[in-house]
Amino acid sequence: GGQAGDAHGAAGYQCGRRRAILRRMATRDDFPVLIPLTTRWADNDAYGHINNVAYYAFFDTAVNQWLLRAGLLDIAHSPLIGLVVETGCRYRRPLSYPMPLEVGLRVARLGTSSVRYDVAVFGPDAPEAAAEGHFTHVYVRRETGRPEPIPEGMRAVFATIS
Repeated sequence: GGQAGDAHGAAGYQCGRRRAILRRMATRDDFPVLIPLTTRWADNDAYGHINNVAYYAFFDTAVNQWLLRAGLLDIAHSPLIGLVVETGCRYRRPLSYPMPLEVGLRVARLGTSSVRYDVAVFGPDAPEAAAEGHFTHVYVRRETGRPEPIPEGMRAVFATIS
């Protein structure tokens, strides 16, 4: 609950909607990477749309799929691992199961040891995002859990989607 289209989130959505009018909605063209995902029965809530918490799983799955495909993550052996330190999401319109989705992904900011991604969830053939947000990783040494600078080779790959 608590997202656009349900009774409990309507007041907050209207307030957010007024602010959002000042800001253009994200479109597929804003993202150099689109990751296809499939919704699950368990993603729907009692109101018949995808529950707000599922969007955070979509973000996490899309980022990690891209990292794996780009050769930046070996789940069992990478010496540096990205830990999620912040996420946020703005819901624009409800989606529901069964529905194929695409998650748009781009690097918004590359820091010394962190990467902030912009992410957006798109319904089938929809030009504008149903939800958009951000997802931040801080890279740490696997053995110590201490932040480490992102190596130049990784930085170059991140730059390809910024």
